[in-house]
Amino acid sequence: MKVSIVFSAALMALTLSACDWRPVAATPAVVVVPGPAVPGPAGATGATGATGATGSTGETGATGDTGKTGSGTVVIVPAR
Repeated sequence: MKVSIVFSAALMALTLSACDWRPVAATPAVVVVPGPAVPGPAGATGATGATGATGSTGETGATGDTGKTGSGTVVIVPAR
C-alpha cells in the first residue's frame, strides 16, 4: 500500500509536469465598417462672431514745448 501511494504520487507528478499547456488569449476579430466612398459637399459658412470688448485707454502723451512769447506775435480776431 505504501509503495502504491508513492508510485501514484510520482506518476501524477510526472504526468502533470509533462503537460506544458498554456492558455492562449483569444484576439478579437477586427470588424471593418465601410465609410462613405466620396465626401459630400462643404457645409454653409458659419455666422459672424460677436464684437470684442473695447480696449483700455492709452497713456497721456508728453507735454509740448513752451510757445513763443514777446514782440512779433500777431493775434487775429475775427470780425463780428
